Amino acid sequence: MVITKTPFRMSFFGGGTDYPDYFNKYGGAVLSSTFDKYCYVTVRHVPRFFDYTNQIKYSTIEQTQSVDEIRHPAVREAMKFLDMREIQLNYDADLPARSGLGTSSAFAVGMLNAFYALKGKYADKRKLADDAIYLERVLCKEDGGVQDQIAASFGGFNRINFSESGYTVHPVVISEDRKAMLNDRLALFFTGFSRFSSEVAKEQEKSIEANLKRLDEMKGLVDSAERILTSKVNLDEFGKLLDYTWKLKRGLTSKISTDSIDEVYKAAMDAGALGGKLLGAGGGGFLLFYVDPERRPKLKRALKDFLYVPFKFESEGTSILYYKAEYYDINS
Repeated sequence: MVITKTPFRMSFFGGGTDYPDYFNKYGGAVLSSTFDKYCYVTVRHVPRFFDYTNQIKYSTIEQTQSVDEIRHPAVREAMKFLDMREIQLNYDADLPARSGLGTSSAFAVGMLNAFYALKGKYADKRKLADDAIYLERVLCKEDGGVQDQIAASFGGFNRINFSESGYTVHPVVISEDRKAMLNDRLALFFTGFSRFSSEVAKEQEKSIEANLKRLDEMKGLVDSAERILTSKVNLDEFGKLLDYTWKLKRGLTSKISTDSIDEVYKAAMDAGALGGKLLGAGGGGFLLFYVDPERRPKLKRALKDFLYVPFKFESEGTSILYYKAEYYDINS
């Protein structure tokens, strides 16, 4: 049996420039961090006295006689990709799916980590990220960027650069005190509006050429935000920059925001937030705001109808919580 733990991520700047159609031509960059909310994947082989050969538990329970019968596309394609057979897989998470926190990619990374371990093979963080990107974008044919898989695998507060030749991960060099100050000034709220990010991503991909100037500016903001974090500039500038990048992003496509989300954002700004953004591709999920700790109570009162989610940055990335080798004869 193997149990993996994989963090979710929040992307601050550069989202949209991690789409291959953009960065293969122009280069891309994002600034993001993982935080202490996780998905957990438990994998073992199914004992052979049951009347099914695979059991997959997530929001539903699937029991099948073959891999091809599995309806969950990521599980089905990952099992084919790594030649996994007779698998029992359980998925649990601290936060809901389809909420803008890279949950599907965290699951893909955690599942692949568990599958490799169950086969007795070691996969480093880059391999897990690369395989998760291949699984979601090629095998499952899902639209979207590639930052989520990298963030979930590597963990930490990073700048990720993208180019035609690949990607590089650069930890943001910032003192623990300053990182804690930033953490204390960020507030996360669940709007309850869930959506499939691939649907929004498809619209973004269609409009890349039309939005080149906007995307170039969003990429440039990664440099500005990193300079704020790594210097002695007042952190409030980070919050103001979040507001600016959100206004840029919501102009990429009409599907990124909604009237309801705009109302929540305005209420937060009226309550003292300096900036914020909808996390993920857009359309719903979690809203992140930058607010002075003294004004946080007022912000929470203004958004009392939405779930406030405390969090702390994390730096571990995907990990194996439990490992016990199993004897499995593929030919028997």
